Amino acid sequence: MASEPVNVNEFQELARQVLPKMYYDYYSGGAEDQFTLKENVEAFRKITLRPRVLVDVSRINMSTTILGYKVSAPIMIAPSAMHQLAHPEGEVATARAAAASNTIMILSYNSTCTVEEVASSCNAIRFFQLYIHKRRDISAQMVQRAEKNGYKAIVLTVDVPRLGRREADIKNKMVAPQLKNFEGLISTALDSDEGSNLEAVARATYDDSLCWEDVIGWLKSITNLPILVKGILTHEDARKAVEVGVAGIVVSNHGARQLNYTPATISVLEEVIQAVGGKVPVLFDGGIRRGTDVFKALALGAQAVLVGRPVIYGLAANGEDGVRKVMKMLKDELELTMALSGCPSVKDITRSHVRTECDRLRSML
Repeated sequence: MASEPVNVNEFQELARQVLPKMYYDYYSGGAEDQFTLKENVEAFRKITLRPRVLVDVSRINMSTTILGYKVSAPIMIAPSAMHQLAHPEGEVATARAAAASNTIMILSYNSTCTVEEVASSCNAIRFFQLYIHKRRDISAQMVQRAEKNGYKAIVLTVDVPRLGRREADIKNKMVAPQLKNFEGLISTALDSDEGSNLEAVARATYDDSLCWEDVIGWLKSITNLPILVKGILTHEDARKAVEVGVAGIVVSNHGARQLNYTPATISVLEEVIQAVGGKVPVLFDGGIRRGTDVFKALALGAQAVLVGRPVIYGLAANGEDGVRKVMKMLKDELELTMALSGCPSVKDITRSHVRTECDRLRSML
């Protein structure tokens, strides 16, 4: 009998064993030759910890608040598409696991369960991810449905004017299923000469003419929910986001699925933090596989981290229980890292607890 996973990384192999190759490749793959996909994880290894000793860590408090909502730990569930390709219960199972973990799930715009099904599945705080459709009325309907069903924020993904080139999906002839949220509104029955129809669907669907003032102003005109932008990698865009009045920023390169050779997100987190200057909360997305990764992101200024692929791998391996185990492993590892680093609470984690490559270079000058 195979042994139970002892860390989050081991769920990836379990998912690979149970998923059809097409779906595993869809979830695990990145853009082009996947340089950034590897860097998202590898960059964490270049950051070392600077623990403090002889600190009372008999009680560790990992709780924090996100936009005023209390969570048990600064670890949220990132928006990722089409969970029913990983498990029949799809996003409903993920939502229940998030509720059991007392954390926030961001439901994907491209979920296979409807906004209403996820909302009625359990009592929890949820945010809704949004893309802007070429037909604004479709996006407006989704925002209104999310607001009506108790979602607490809109997370606008801004790094997909076009879909990145995902070569595994092209080779596998990956075809997007019809999503229940859009029945009667959008068809995925589009052919593509390249094999996969995902790029053709995205090109027909997403508005690639968006600009800052237009889209944020329009969103504010149709909802009272706070608006976060996901996909920020530079200080220029971080400042622009603050200028147009967003409620928060998610540092993200879309799981390295869009533009290859963008930097690992952990390597630009501090740049964004400094540009924002505390005006809005900054969340972090990309490459989280260990509690030490969470700790490093918090030390560099993130208010919380988002976890994507590990949640999918847990879902594929064992449904709701698999997602619960992934979240518990990360929380347990974070708690241990905090104790061994001399940080009894999240607010005790500071920049002085980590040493980056830039720190090392500066010390040599």
